[in-house]
Amino acid sequence: MRTNKYLFVLLVVITNSNSIRCAEDSVSIDESKTIVWGPGLDPENIILRARYIFLQLVDEQGKNVTKSPGKSLVTARITGTTEQGDPCPIWTQIFDCKDGSFIVRYKIFNTCFNFRILLLVKNRVLSLKRNDFKGPIHEEECYCPNPLVHIWLENNECLPSHRQISRDLATFPSVDFDDLRNKIVDKFNKPNSISVCHYVIKDNKIYRKCYGQHVGFKIFTDTILLSLTRKTVLPDVEFFMNLGDWPLVSEKKDILPIFSWCGSEGFKDIVLPTWDLTESSIEAMGRVMLDMVSVQGNTNSSWNEKIPKMFWRGRDSRRERLDLIDIARNNPDLFNASITNFFFFRNEMAKYGPGEKHTSFFDFFEYKYQLNIDGTVAAYRFPYLLAGDCLVFKQNSKYYEFFYEDVEPFKHYVPVKSDLSDLVEKIKWAMENDAEAFKITKEARLFARNNLMPQNVFCYYVALLYEWSKRLKSTVQVLPEMEQVFQPEHKCKCITNEKGNKDEL
Repeated sequence: MRTNKYLFVLLVVITNSNSIRCAEDSVSIDESKTIVWGPGLDPENIILRARYIFLQLVDEQGKNVTKSPGKSLVTARITGTTEQGDPCPIWTQIFDCKDGSFIVRYKIFNTCFNFRILLLVKNRVLSLKRNDFKGPIHEEECYCPNPLVHIWLENNECLPSHRQISRDLATFPSVDFDDLRNKIVDKFNKPNSISVCHYVIKDNKIYRKCYGQHVGFKIFTDTILLSLTRKTVLPDVEFFMNLGDWPLVSEKKDILPIFSWCGSEGFKDIVLPTWDLTESSIEAMGRVMLDMVSVQGNTNSSWNEKIPKMFWRGRDSRRERLDLIDIARNNPDLFNASITNFFFFRNEMAKYGPGEKHTSFFDFFEYKYQLNIDGTVAAYRFPYLLAGDCLVFKQNSKYYEFFYEDVEPFKHYVPVKSDLSDLVEKIKWAMENDAEAFKITKEARLFARNNLMPQNVFCYYVALLYEWSKRLKSTVQVLPEMEQVFQPEHKCKCITNEKGNKDEL
């Protein structure tokens, strides 16, 4: 399994070696063994809207704590000053993940200096490798790109390679858009059924021309590209982005380079992180509630407290979802499953309805078992289910997302047949093998923390664009019909440091 370098960053040392005994569950915690990692420990180089730090508590025997010791056990004091010397506005959150781990998350609203991170376990300060930073510590909106993209990749601890990127780009060892550009437009300019955008990144500025009737989803690509170009100078590239969920490039016809959010067997689309995961990575602690941190810290039950049933809610976007309702009604002791909205099978509402009222996604995790079942394409909730603290059952599917190459059945999830015919059998297996089910749950969350967090999403985009630029043989140029996508207005002073960040604008 791929691992994150941060996972092994440090074992903190405390001068006072007395351990803490948690009265709630009589777990003895040795705070000197607390494992701390995450991009929030390097705020000068890793810029996220919401920076985050993981803490894993360890007991006196050196084993990871697996139960919640109480939210009040961990506290944080994160401070800084503005350039004028005033207190820097910082919003801090602490999440108890109910499994012996915590997440400290913070958001800065202005460029900060004299930055300090203090993490405390039962009011005892953890001795970090570094907790004082002269600065500047930049906010997400600050346009101060690192001029060297390979240094940015190194600073952000990005993986040296991605199997999905290697697989996707193997189809396109050399790309000449002077030859392909018009072919792509002619083939995919179908306003009533397909929407695509032609993007050019030139001199770290973004330009596009969109085709189709429904192009509103361009906002997600615009937003991630604007965010990336604020952080580093991207190579000059040209690409076409599919704005729909369905993959477009059938391997049975002309194979043309198209970036998409979802892939499928029999198709050759170049896959990016989904618009949903991308948005939550950019807008965490902003205008989204569900993201890869909040889903880990907003559940109220530990493993043994969860209801031993499978919980599922979703719309009627696939026949198998209706089949699930039949299975659930025949096995009420194993399921709590309902359709929320009817669109595709309205003529069957009498049998499978009425539509169930909305349930908060966080409340899903009051139940021990979760099902990831396709909608129109892959169900984009899969990353959040893996990050939650439940056992995930995944329907076998021809669709895939950017990380499917790296998840393994019976290690990160329990596979079920595409027609769900073995779902009841698999649930009963999990109930009879609770320790193994719990182990899979832990591995799934570890995978999510190492591969699906905002830091990983940014890395994947930059790595893909960097590798893509090496394959372009035609000169990247801005076409007359393209419009520029402008950065939001924001004042920020950029200061050069030893790791290559940009000089003052």
